[in-house]
Amino acid sequence: MAKMLRRRTAIATAIATGALAAPMWVWAKGTYPPEPANRIVVPFAAGGTADCLGRLVAQILSESTGSAFVIENWSGTGGNLSAEIVAKARPDGRTLLLGTVGIAVTNQYLFKNISYDGELSFAPVALIAEVTNLLVVHPRFPASTFVEFVDYCKQHGREELQYGSPGRGAAGHLTMEYLQSQAGIRLRHVAYGSRSRMMKDLLAGNIMIAMDNLPTYMRHAQSGALRALAVSSTARWFAAPDVPSIAEHGYPDFDSSLWWYIAAPAGTRLELVHALSDKITQGLKSEAAIRRIRKCGASERPGDTEELARHIDAERAKWKKVIEEAHLKPQ
Repeated sequence: MAKMLRRRTAIATAIATGALAAPMWVWAKGTYPPEPANRIVVPFAAGGTADCLGRLVAQILSESTGSAFVIENWSGTGGNLSAEIVAKARPDGRTLLLGTVGIAVTNQYLFKNISYDGELSFAPVALIAEVTNLLVVHPRFPASTFVEFVDYCKQHGREELQYGSPGRGAAGHLTMEYLQSQAGIRLRHVAYGSRSRMMKDLLAGNIMIAMDNLPTYMRHAQSGALRALAVSSTARWFAAPDVPSIAEHGYPDFDSSLWWYIAAPAGTRLELVHALSDKITQGLKSEAAIRRIRKCGASERPGDTEELARHIDAERAKWKKVIEEAHLKPQ
């Protein structure tokens, strides 16, 4: 709660000191300034889940405001480039960020030099969607269930066992560190720097264990090329109802997902933030939007600005502890 108050105080101070030059818009009439173009900055290349979600939000805002929103894709550096662009943009509601848990929370603990503050550089607008992580093993791995997996890992440990993730600090990497701290196991991490490289080694049996975002792996699990042991969400995933959750196995508070949200530059007027939040959350609750989110490979998780702020605070406390216990230092 204290962090939420500091965030709101910072925004209020910006208003009081005249930091906001943009005029207030008449949202009751549904108007939006025609020029320049409104944009949503997406920290990944076109074609993926994040881009798909960004385009959905752009459509919702375009239809609800009567002014076009376009997507700008700026990939790389764990989302830091996109975050920097939005953090430095005018706080007039024309530039929005499709953020990730990395930008909001974990990057500040994993990168030495970032030019934005995950908390103070942005005004939280709306929570959008999430995707669970999936624990998978090669069929030759001697465990058919999550319980067997944990028991085997306890017997053998990091000297014998290693797991792969697309990269250091990726959702899969941090989720496995979280699991290790909860289950009392230790494995050696192999950061591939590329999901495709890791998948190639996993399918070939060169590495036996992986934790990563679910959508990429389900067809291989369904074909028998990989064995799905558990999802990291608190409940079973809509696209994999037969795969149990880690929480089901005696870890009731275990919850780890890659989540997306919309943010504006810090200093954006509170009235505008709330108006954007209302339009986005209302749009996301439609049946058409839910179908589209699930087609993107994610699950809907609409939340307004206050819900997003609370979620960020809770995630910050959780992941700070996980990263400290894993002895991951900023690089």
